[in-house]
Amino acid sequence: MTVNNPLLQDFDLPPYSQIRPEHVEPAIEQILADSRAAIVELLQSQQSNPSWDGLVLALDELGARLGRAWSPVSHLNAVCNSPELRAAYEACLPKLSEYWTELGQNRPLFEAYATLASSPAAEDFDVAQKTILEHALRDFRLSGIDLPAEQQKRYGEIQMRLSELSSRFSNQLLDATQAWTCHITDEARLAGLPDSARAQMKQAAEARELDGWLITLEFPSYYAVMTYADDRALREEVYVAYCTRASDQGPNAGQHDNGPLMAEILELRQELARLLGFVHYGELSLASKMAESTDQVLSFLRDLAVRSKPFAEQDLAELKAFAAEQGVDDLQSWDVGYYSEKLRQQRYSISQEEVRAWFPIDKVLTGLFAIVQKLYGIEIRELHEFDSWHPDVRLFEIRENGEHVGRFFFDLYARANKRGGAWMDGARDKRRAADGRLIAPVANLVCNFTPAAPGKPALLTHDEVTTLFHEFGHGLHHLLTRVEHAGASGINGVAWDAVELPSQFMENWCWEPKGLALISGHYETGEPLPQALLDKMLAAKNFQSGLMMLRQLEFSLFDFELHASHGDGRSVLDVLEAVRNEVSVLRPPAYNRFANGFAHIFAGGYAAGYYSYKWAEVLSADAFSRFEEEGVLNPDTGRAFREAILARGGSQEPMTLFVDFRGREPSIDALLRHSGLSQEAA
Repeated sequence: MTVNNPLLQDFDLPPYSQIRPEHVEPAIEQILADSRAAIVELLQSQQSNPSWDGLVLALDELGARLGRAWSPVSHLNAVCNSPELRAAYEACLPKLSEYWTELGQNRPLFEAYATLASSPAAEDFDVAQKTILEHALRDFRLSGIDLPAEQQKRYGEIQMRLSELSSRFSNQLLDATQAWTCHITDEARLAGLPDSARAQMKQAAEARELDGWLITLEFPSYYAVMTYADDRALREEVYVAYCTRASDQGPNAGQHDNGPLMAEILELRQELARLLGFVHYGELSLASKMAESTDQVLSFLRDLAVRSKPFAEQDLAELKAFAAEQGVDDLQSWDVGYYSEKLRQQRYSISQEEVRAWFPIDKVLTGLFAIVQKLYGIEIRELHEFDSWHPDVRLFEIRENGEHVGRFFFDLYARANKRGGAWMDGARDKRRAADGRLIAPVANLVCNFTPAAPGKPALLTHDEVTTLFHEFGHGLHHLLTRVEHAGASGINGVAWDAVELPSQFMENWCWEPKGLALISGHYETGEPLPQALLDKMLAAKNFQSGLMMLRQLEFSLFDFELHASHGDGRSVLDVLEAVRNEVSVLRPPAYNRFANGFAHIFAGGYAAGYYSYKWAEVLSADAFSRFEEEGVLNPDTGRAFREAILARGGSQEPMTLFVDFRGREPSIDALLRHSGLSQEAA
């Protein structure tokens, strides 16, 4: 198995087509065994007089080998899930958790790092090296290095169990999403749906050898029904199925129920926090973030909610009045998207569907690349010869002054057995290897857009364009780093509540006339976006922004309260209801089980950290305000942003980097103005 196992071979890009489920566990076991032996050997030579190369760089090499095998496995599990791969992936989770816990609780290793950090040699280290050592010592303490042996053992058990539960949460959400479909044979029920949505539903039916159309809970299908379907009963049916996924409610009640997993995850997180001396998990979460305290986070969120609520109440009153004019006096959750789109069309004579024709995928990508090429002085070109996990996947290379910088994969469309949502993950970190070679970074950029209809290119809504720019911002953060130490290159070492800065920052160009001119062109004629349509888009930019702001604040407050107050006797639903009592203006039905599908906090990295989106949005809006002052495509400003933020990765505290770029600490004013939630904007 070792000889023929692709995960144990050296490769440039992963040989995705060769990786089989049976390769996974033997490869990970072999690498972990080799790593453990190497660490014992390393400590024999480094414990008394450690050096950067002998200690940190040697561990980076071990981490890179493990990442080279595990990264493609983890990625495939998300984008090409199968029962066999899932089983192999899950079999490795406890092994990996045990290994990382061992590493974090290795007393000789901790002492070697502490000795190196206080050595005379460390005084001459660059700023990234000093930050890496500081973060490493912090992370040893957060791994329980100072705990008695019994408590260290318990820490390891908790981490192992949490990794299993998080994976199961994600799996059950995927399974619940795929467990429900609605087979339509009477086309009249699809009245109002655009041709692109009907074509996608017809393809879904044909894939299962069915006549007619198949509605699924994959987001493009769900969104189309909720936004355009005239059949109110159909909207309600799909809404109920979607908002009760993986719960004790709805058409598949009790099937793949995430409720018990959530309760156990929260209990274990609280126990973990207490073990490490924190009052609650929220405090533990903040130990490695920009925000300084629970009070600071909650005050920030509540202040934004107070400022936003009057605008949200006005948005809702207008929507209810409009729906009443259309004969619906009892506006329900499954009506909101539908009548919001109708109101948008009436007020601005524009719809997401109308705009689609102007955003064919290749035009959007060409324009996106043109923007970043102008801002950052890079070149991007598509590569065609590579091993892939799906025919839709594309690969691109970034070059600068003729030199290779990095590569990124795009996997853009929704399909069965693919995790929902959009994300970037670093497939390989930039670093200087032990032999002196510079290893270039690689990123995976994943979305779930509506696939192309027969005879047409994939056409994006403007919301999808914004999502694409967001994820590409993450990708640039990973790819344009100039740091050559793995622990601080790209997004590594960046505080979680600052990691959304480059991604949200990129969204601004989706609304700038100069940006839109580059990313839009009619898919049939190529003609540019008409000025009249652009004017309508800009006029509609902040449509219902009060409601959207409160929705995100509801999620953020719920997440943080859930982790900061666990153990006070309230259930997950109780906490959610209390937050809704405080900030919401629109209440969903009692059977809604939003939390059961909140993968960000139960299966992602956002536990007690979902506030990061709003926190970083303050940074991104204020950073962009410098471009508004100096020119939105000003290459000098672009290079200043690249050098201050993107290039320096996790080498310094985010506030230091922000001040270096902006010349001052951030202000909330730009965010409120961009969102239409200030008196100036109003």
